[in-house]
Amino acid sequence: MEITALDIVNKAMELGFDKCGIIPVQMMSDYEMRLEERMEHFPQTRDKYEPFRSFAHLQNDYSWAKAIVVVSFWYGKYGIPNNLQNYVAKYYLTDGRRNPNSEGYQTSTRFEKYLVDCGFQVATDRDFGITALRWAGMQAGIGIIRKNNFFYTEKGSYQYLEAFLIDQPLQYIVKNEIRPCADKCNLCMRACPTGSLEAPYMMCRNTCVSCLTTWDGWNLMEEPLRNKFGKWVYGCDDCQDACPYNRNVWKNSEQFPELEEWGKDFTYAKIVLSDYNWLRSVIQPKLWYIPKGKEWRYKTNALNAMWNNYDPEYLPVIKKACFDEYAEVRDMAKWVLGIIEKHKGD
Repeated sequence: MEITALDIVNKAMELGFDKCGIIPVQMMSDYEMRLEERMEHFPQTRDKYEPFRSFAHLQNDYSWAKAIVVVSFWYGKYGIPNNLQNYVAKYYLTDGRRNPNSEGYQTSTRFEKYLVDCGFQVATDRDFGITALRWAGMQAGIGIIRKNNFFYTEKGSYQYLEAFLIDQPLQYIVKNEIRPCADKCNLCMRACPTGSLEAPYMMCRNTCVSCLTTWDGWNLMEEPLRNKFGKWVYGCDDCQDACPYNRNVWKNSEQFPELEEWGKDFTYAKIVLSDYNWLRSVIQPKLWYIPKGKEWRYKTNALNAMWNNYDPEYLPVIKKACFDEYAEVRDMAKWVLGIIEKHKGD
C-alpha cells in the first residue's frame, strides 16, 4: 500500500508528537540567506555558524533525500521541582533525546521505525537535528519563530523539534493561525540578562547565558558577563518565561521520568562539593552539553552562581573547593573567595 503524506502526519500524532509537517528538501535553501544575515549582524559568531550552511544543502550529503518530516514534541506538560526552577533550564530537565525511559525518546524511535518499516530510506540526528529545525518547522507551517528566536506552536515555545529525511517527494504544509508578536512588544529583550537578544529575531550566541553555561564559558573568571547569569547553572529560560505567548501554557500535569529523584539534592553546595564519579554518572548524562571528562564545568558554574547570589553559608563550601582535584575549580574558588574578601574590606 502506498504511504501518503497524511498517513505519516497521522502516525506522528498517534505516536505522541504534537505537530507534524512535511516539506521538500529544496525549501531549506533560503535558510542560508538568514544564516548569512545573522553572521553579518554578529561577525564574532561566524566561526560557529559557518558549519550550519550545510543545513540549506542537504542533498550534498544525502543525495537520495527528497523531503523532510518535521515534528514537535511538547514538554510543557512536565512538573518541574521547585528547587530546580531558574537553576537549570526546563528544556534540559525534560530532555528526552538520550533518555530511553522518556516519552519523547520512545515516540521518536517508534516514529523512525515506522518510517523505515514503510520502506523509506531515513536519516535523522536525534541529538542536534539533521537540519535547521526551527526554520524547517516554520516552513512546514507547524509553528512560527518569535522575536526571542524560539519556535512556537499554539502551545507556546516549550517544544523540541526533530526532523527525518526521507527519499520520497512528499509534502504536507500545515495551515496555522498563530498570531505574530506584537510590533511594540519587547518583553523578551528586556528579560535577557546579558543583552544577547539585542533586537527582534537577533540573538548573539556568544553572549547568551544558555551558551555560556553549556557550550562556552570555559573560563568564567575572564567572562565579562558572568555576574549577569543570576541563579543559572545550566541554560536559561528568561526570555521564554517573559513571553506573553508562554503565559499559563505550562501545565505540570505529568512527571518526567526520574526527574524528582535526580533533582532532590541539586544545590550549589552539592554540585561544588560532589564526588566526580557522581557528576559523571548522575549529572552529565542529563546535562550532556558539557562533555564527559569536563565535569568540573558544573562546579565552576555553581561557584559563579554562588557569588552572584551570595549567602554567607556558601563560604565554607567555597573554601573547600579551593582544594578540589581540578585546577579549574581550585582557581575559580580562590578567585571567588578573593572577591568576597575584597568586598568585606570595602
